[in-house]
Amino acid sequence: MKRPLILISNDDGYQAKGIRCLVDMVREMGDVVVCAPEGPRSGFSCAFSATTPLQLTLRHREPGVEIWSSNGTPVDCVKLALHEIVDRRPGLVLGGINHGDNGSVNSHYSGTMGVVMEGCMKYIPSVAYSLCDHRDDADFEPLRPYVKRFNRQVLDEGLPKGVCLNVNFPLAESFRGVKVCRMAHGTWSNEVTKCHHPRGYDYYWMVGHYVNDEPQRDDTDNWALQHGYVAITPTTFDVTAYEALRRMKDWEKEDVEK
Repeated sequence: MKRPLILISNDDGYQAKGIRCLVDMVREMGDVVVCAPEGPRSGFSCAFSATTPLQLTLRHREPGVEIWSSNGTPVDCVKLALHEIVDRRPGLVLGGINHGDNGSVNSHYSGTMGVVMEGCMKYIPSVAYSLCDHRDDADFEPLRPYVKRFNRQVLDEGLPKGVCLNVNFPLAESFRGVKVCRMAHGTWSNEVTKCHHPRGYDYYWMVGHYVNDEPQRDDTDNWALQHGYVAITPTTFDVTAYEALRRMKDWEKEDVEK
């Protein structure tokens, strides 16, 4: 029997340390194909290229590992890999390891989460990994036993249809444990900085400060990370508000005035 096929992408670029470490952590579990952007694509979420021609470049090949890059988005990379590169259906799609956390509402903006949402929409078990460290030379080694354990568990047991995992690690040399938790409610403030260019025009930087709107709730990913735990948030692409759906069913009974 063939070994499982593991497809990996990210939003930091194929040369980022995080994705290289992830390949090293999982290569013994199966055949690995990397298809990642040629450079940083943070904040691209589930965006794909509808008007830009895409290219694929083979960067490296050795037994059990292929590394490709594309000029597209993280989602483009997954789509291209599934259509053009892999010779069979992956048993696992992985995103990351991201330089910086993707907890709370950050998951909606994250290209790393875009990778696994795309895998999830193809009904492939998918897991995103992020570390609360934006440095280029971040130390990913403390994550190794957890990444291997989670991947092995997903390969062996699968995930519910339509569910992927958002896994975030605090910045620490060791972790207090694992918390399976929900996404915290949070907001970004002061998101735009206005500057004036010497040549006479204004320009803007997207920045901002994150605020945890429920800091005392110990069932959230923010709380887990702040207290030294690995946070696992089961995530679904089905964004239906089911409680509102049930409450609004009576709208179907009302006549519309003509």
